[in-house]
Amino acid sequence: MTDLAIKCFFDEVTNTATYVIADSAANECVIIDSVLGFEMASGATSTKLADDIITYINARQWQCLWILETHAHADHLTAAPYLQNALGSKIAIGKHIIDVQKIFKPIFDFEDEFVTDGRQFDQLLSEGDVLKLGRFNIEILHTPGHTPACLSFIIDNNAFVGDTLFMPDYGTARCDFPGGDAETLYNSIQKIFALPENTIIYMGHDYKADGRDEYVWQSSVAEQKSQNIHINSEVSVQEYVAFRNKRDKTLAMPKLILPSVQVNIRAGHFPKAADNGLHYLTLPIDAFK
Repeated sequence: MTDLAIKCFFDEVTNTATYVIADSAANECVIIDSVLGFEMASGATSTKLADDIITYINARQWQCLWILETHAHADHLTAAPYLQNALGSKIAIGKHIIDVQKIFKPIFDFEDEFVTDGRQFDQLLSEGDVLKLGRFNIEILHTPGHTPACLSFIIDNNAFVGDTLFMPDYGTARCDFPGGDAETLYNSIQKIFALPENTIIYMGHDYKADGRDEYVWQSSVAEQKSQNIHINSEVSVQEYVAFRNKRDKTLAMPKLILPSVQVNIRAGHFPKAADNGLHYLTLPIDAFK
């Protein structure tokens, strides 16, 4: 089957890869892991990358069916509501977002009206669910470990894995966020490794490993199994868990974790505006020491 178009919009500020995937013959597309620009120092937002995506889709007269989230990101804010308003798409995430909401609602002292049942999203997805994209199926894999709600999306011979795997020369995602677990991530990666070896893997981020000059976000199952520096066919679960837990203790928190998580578990919406018309986010002290 042909006519599956894949376009990456890479945000160098957050090292995030946003994907637009389309059945160009059917004039239908989906967006995976969008980015809303956010400057921590000033609180200013930017829709530049989202506007580029809207222009790209509208120029081709595609109907955007879904804005898909691999998980509630801790390193960037999602632009899902902005894109939804422009394109009329539905927003979907894994059903275990409710677990993430239950973890973070008390940390951010959300209002009582914020319910932790995922209703902020248009659809909650489970492993085995299938979404339609023209003549293609979007198959859902639950790949937790980085967070409880992480999903991978399989479309034809392509796997969009979010933060589960990075490029082979950079390794794998951290597991020390609330609800994360290294053994769970190991088992999730085995699901990806079980896909056909020529499956193309699209990463959610790239950080340019030492010695590499260019951003790259595309690999394969075969390359990951043979070359990933953190996990490959020769690494046992015990070895991986010991390595991952030790490494995670050395990592600093992402610069945008505090604004990102509290917005992303709301499906990208800011809290209700105050009487002065401004939106405010919470800055919990010593919550992530």
